Amino acid sequence: MSNAAKNWTPASWRNLQALQQPSYESVESVERVRQQLSAYPPLVFAQEARDLRRQLAQVAEGKAFLLQGGDCAESFADFNANRIRDTFKVLLQMAVVLTFAGNMPVVKVARMAGQYAKPRSADTETVGGVELPSYRGDIINGIDFTAAARRPDPERMLTAYNQSAATLNLLRAFAQGGLADLHQVHGWNLSFLENNPQRENYAQLAERLQDALEFMAVCGVTSENTPAIRETVLYTSHEALLLDYEQALTRTDSLTGKWYDCSAHMLWIGERTRQLDGAHVEFLSGVCNPIGVKVGPGMQPDELLRLIDRLNPANEAGRLTLITRMGADQLGDRLPPLVQAVQREGRKVVWSADPMHGNTVKASSGYKTRDFDKILREIREFFAVHRAEGSHPGGIHLEMTGQHVTECTGGAWKISEEDLATCYETQCDPRLNADQVLELAFRVSDWLRSGRASS
Repeated sequence: MSNAAKNWTPASWRNLQALQQPSYESVESVERVRQQLSAYPPLVFAQEARDLRRQLAQVAEGKAFLLQGGDCAESFADFNANRIRDTFKVLLQMAVVLTFAGNMPVVKVARMAGQYAKPRSADTETVGGVELPSYRGDIINGIDFTAAARRPDPERMLTAYNQSAATLNLLRAFAQGGLADLHQVHGWNLSFLENNPQRENYAQLAERLQDALEFMAVCGVTSENTPAIRETVLYTSHEALLLDYEQALTRTDSLTGKWYDCSAHMLWIGERTRQLDGAHVEFLSGVCNPIGVKVGPGMQPDELLRLIDRLNPANEAGRLTLITRMGADQLGDRLPPLVQAVQREGRKVVWSADPMHGNTVKASSGYKTRDFDKILREIREFFAVHRAEGSHPGGIHLEMTGQHVTECTGGAWKISEEDLATCYETQCDPRLNADQVLELAFRVSDWLRSGRASS
């Protein structure tokens, strides 16, 4: 352990510049809420974070695949059991397809139970000549364009905690209570195929999976006698953006004496807050959770290596995930030098593709959107670069929902810019809908299968 790590405390980030933080009116009220949260039970347990870290080590070694997805920003108003269930279901559907195609375990990590804060490009926005603070996610302020709603309120951290706790409780019940049964998940996939315009392209994989399930049943491997068929494990994650909240939920593990951020199993640092001398890197350098960092097109190889050494000085597999977010038009040129540097220096990391943020555009109607074909193209380029460099394309990181929204164009149903207004519900960035993410899983399964055949 480095001297810097030995001197780390959950509050040491306060000595550095902390970007993307709200300007609260009362320092005392923030401290009172932070003290209150510090006394609350942890949302997740250190052992769970260690279990995820071991599974991510398998991803880093090319023996598993990471599927990470969920809302761009969770909403207090949209908090209900059906939405949680639907996102859980579609993550499982994707995981079954990817597991069967890739013939390897899929590590499932949801952007849920804590993804309430969002970075913004400007501190304020102006509408009709009125300037107000930008909306920074429900954990900080409200989306309505009024002075009262946009005032940062530390009490919102308590609401975020309570809703995260309830979400985690329901996710654990779904994962262990029968909803995750492989036969049931496969049935959902068959329903998807029945109505999909491109069902012929995916039917063969579905038929092979059906044959495998029937073969296992003949051999006596059923949901009744095999927990692995009827249960699953789903981890949670979010961007560690609001540092007062993250500090308040950081605990010393009673078994190891190490610090864990118990707001989620996995935390990541965004593109806007990954400065080597910044508060966010300082904070996540000291917790023992598996962590991630977003890697944009401006990242240089030397800078990336310094960042890796700062966040994973012991070079432990499973500790650090590099989440590329470059855009379909740039990744093919920008990613190879980074992969080459990491390979050359022997750094043990998970590489994951975020094909969402680099492909965001504004439609003529004014809606922000993303094109399904560009999202696919960025993932395809990601696979191609890693295989060309002898590296492992370890996972995908998606902004998605289990709802049938119309926020991203394209896909088998050919959502157009004119269709966006039909069901555009996001509070921040456009998300892939349930049909689009499952179609994406079938497409990605082809690349996983081809890589397995060539290995």
